[in-house]
Order: sequence, then C-alpha cells, then structure tokens
Amino acid sequence: VQLQASGGGLVQAGGSLRLSCAASGKISGVNVRGWYRQAPGKERELVALIVNNGITNYEDSVKGRFTISRDIKKNTVYLQMNSLQPEDTAVYFCNQKTNYGRMFWGQGTLVTVSS
Repeated sequence: VQLQASGGGLVQAGGSLRLSCAASGKISGVNVRGWYRQAPGKERELVALIVNNGITNYEDSVKGRFTISRDIKKNTVYLQMNSLQPEDTAVYFCNQKTNYGRMFWGQGTLVTVSS
C-alpha cells in the first residue's frame, strides 16, 4: 500500500493550498491519519492528525488556519491550509499509524510560501 501526497506548490503569504493524501489500498488497523512537515534544517514535526472517531489535533502554530479531514470512501486525507505564512514552508508528509504500531509514510509534497 502506498500513500500518494499531492497539492503542494508555491503560494504567496496569506494564500491557501489543499493537500491530498490518497492511499492505494486499505491498511488494516489504521487508527490515526496525519500530516507532518519538515522545514530545511529542522526536524519533522506533526502538523495535524485525525483519529478514527473524528477527533482532530493540531500543532499550535496552525490552529485556526489548517483543517484536516478525510473521505473514507475515497480513502483520502486532506489538509486545507489557509492564511499561509513563510514559516509554513516545508515538505509535507502524510502518515497513517496502525493500532499495532506500524507507520506508513507518503513521499512528501513541497509547500513554499513567499513573503
């Protein structure tokens, strides 16, 4: 099973992008789906996650600007990013975590926000 992330690009500060992460198949036991990002010279950090029951959690700097959602039928997770700032520039990775501890990663999509 592969996770295919898309939707990154170049946007001006204040703009919006929507990232998508489509799974090529069903991963059994997935209980958390999330988005991480890694900026140049920094460690990968959690941006947002959504649990099977629909509960979401966000990194403090993106609260109120980013929204994670999922389409179960399409087996796809989205990250709507509004009011983007230059500090949001990073490679964004989607992730699925199973209840038996295994993690699956997408290939990453680059988001560049110009000032």
